[in-house]
Amino acid sequence: MSPTKTAAKPALLDLEQPELYFNRELSWLQFNQRVLEEALDVSHPLLERIKFLAIFGNNLDEFFMIRVSGLRQQLEVGTVESPPDGLSPAEQLARIRRVAEPMLQQHIQCWQEDILPKLQAEDINILHYEELKGKQRRLLRHYFEREIFPALTPLAFDPAHPFPHISNLSLNLAVVVRDPLHGERFARLKVPAIFPRFIRIPSEDRADSFMGLELGDVKANNFVWLEEVIANNLDLLFPGLEVIASYPFRVTRDADIEIEEDEAADLLATIEETVGQRYFGRIVRLEVNATMPSRVRDLLVENMRLQPYQVYTIPGHLASAQLMELVKVDRPDLKDAPFVPSLPAVFSTGEDYFSVIRRRDVLLFPPYDSFNPVIDFIQAAAHDPSVLAIKMTLYRVGQNAPVVKALMEAREAGKQVAVLVELKARFDEENNIVWARALERAGVHVVYGLVGLKTHCKIALVVRREMQGIVRYVHLSTGNYNAVTARVYTDIGLFTSDPAIGEDVSDLFNALTGYSLKQDYRKLLIAPGTMRAEILRRIQREIEQHKRHGKGYLAFKMNQLVDKACIRALYEASQEGVKIDLQVRGICCLRPGVPGVSENITVTSVVGRFLEHPRIYYFRNGGEEEILLGSADLMPRNLDRRVEQLFPVEAPELKEAVWRILDVHLRDRVKARRLLPDGGYERMQPRQGEEPLNAQAWLIEHRGSWNQEE
Repeated sequence: MSPTKTAAKPALLDLEQPELYFNRELSWLQFNQRVLEEALDVSHPLLERIKFLAIFGNNLDEFFMIRVSGLRQQLEVGTVESPPDGLSPAEQLARIRRVAEPMLQQHIQCWQEDILPKLQAEDINILHYEELKGKQRRLLRHYFEREIFPALTPLAFDPAHPFPHISNLSLNLAVVVRDPLHGERFARLKVPAIFPRFIRIPSEDRADSFMGLELGDVKANNFVWLEEVIANNLDLLFPGLEVIASYPFRVTRDADIEIEEDEAADLLATIEETVGQRYFGRIVRLEVNATMPSRVRDLLVENMRLQPYQVYTIPGHLASAQLMELVKVDRPDLKDAPFVPSLPAVFSTGEDYFSVIRRRDVLLFPPYDSFNPVIDFIQAAAHDPSVLAIKMTLYRVGQNAPVVKALMEAREAGKQVAVLVELKARFDEENNIVWARALERAGVHVVYGLVGLKTHCKIALVVRREMQGIVRYVHLSTGNYNAVTARVYTDIGLFTSDPAIGEDVSDLFNALTGYSLKQDYRKLLIAPGTMRAEILRRIQREIEQHKRHGKGYLAFKMNQLVDKACIRALYEASQEGVKIDLQVRGICCLRPGVPGVSENITVTSVVGRFLEHPRIYYFRNGGEEEILLGSADLMPRNLDRRVEQLFPVEAPELKEAVWRILDVHLRDRVKARRLLPDGGYERMQPRQGEEPLNAQAWLIEHRGSWNQEE
């Protein structure tokens, strides 16, 4: 199942040295660089490359809203969370800027010099306003007057008008006008987000036929930027004044909501009130277009009370996350080839779900497998007269949530239904509030988790009365119960009726909905509590097995690796000669390849068509392999401040299947990059005579192979 390698025991070195740990913020920027590299990768279809440009921009927005704002706060109040690498908040902020600026330049260059010409060659034209012909301009002016103009609100700034509030992530125009009486004046104009960023227009020879019609009826793939349409019709907003110029700008605010849960009488109402604070948090970044003159930029900086290092000058259009609109263009030839997710054969025979799961455990691996069995499982439970109760945790379910609707149907059918809705799931609070209220109206028992913790575990429990007594059916997963993200996030779920796991899940729900100090579980590892200690114990067990028998091996796949205690334990295992393969999609604070410390550790990252999201922990254990799956990354927040679960895969055929899934990712030589000792990444190369393997493409081709009947 796994490679073997023995190594001479090195001299032990001090594992507290800061240089043994990468900074988590800089490591995250390296991850976003890998996302950007996917946009640069010409092997992707053209519209998929634009998708990666948009993801890069959205990721960077969230990074500034959460991580940079946290560093700013530490800098201002003087309290410092000292990271293992020892960098101060000021040092981190300075390095973030040095790393981010070249990435932004590369991002713009990719869009302007590579993507745009190729779009034009495919007859998808992203036009500047000055490129439009006379009929096209008249059509857009008519559209502007009728549709856009009524929604615009210019806000003056002068002694009689205070500097206006600039909402988070809104696109704005700084408009300079000349008044015949008072000279040059300044106004701010918000570009309304209710309109598409790219206005579709007909070609010049068809423009007349669309006068008075909705531009949405246009079929041609000609687009013009919304802000340019507004900027070139400002005379209608400022009659009698000379419009000198307008310049796009955008602010990013602190969006990390802080809630005093101990003082909140009603957590739902409190979060509902505080979600809107994101529009008013402190500004952490100002983005301006490179055309903006210094006098206008200085006016913004002064009135927003910013430091120069918070200003980013962009030589192109702002708000690149909105490039995602272009991915919707109806050109399937410029997108990834679609595929039909597999339906596990055991669920396609007509046998009911409960009989199948009672007979055997079933693995589900979306998006290669369909997510529908999860929905069908809850729907079957909702309408089965033998089902007594359904319990479930919901972290991010999205706007269209078939799982939630099935839970409401279960309550209408008289089942006992209890749902833990995590209201503090960042950027999903509003969706979760809507669903929490809908569930409550349906009569579902809704709870909001534990004070001071986020409930991040992914569990569904169905309690059913059968001839032999009460049977618990459980679904556990590494990912959310979200039918939309299940199409693009890779996650592994397990259906089981294992009595010990069922009892553990019952105990966990009792702890989440009631009062419990339970720490010991039969088969599950639960955080906060014993999860870190159990992971460390298993790493130490691997060390002891290696000392006795050799061939020690660990393979972990996760989203992030930050926890210092876990990293130190991996260093110690490496020092003892244990071979370790880590695949960490995002942040990795472990430094591999350091002589005497981590030369037995290889770290790779796969960024591709799908977002790698599973957490898999493989322990060779002297041949008695143990595999754990679950919701938890090895980060302090997961191990100390969230309710998480790891669960064992015990059926031999499913163990083999999970190993095969893990192994194919570790052997990727197309989308995998290897982390170097200096913190950089290099693309993995096939060994001599080896065919290059794309793990995600291989899994599409072999989807469903992990659930073959014995």
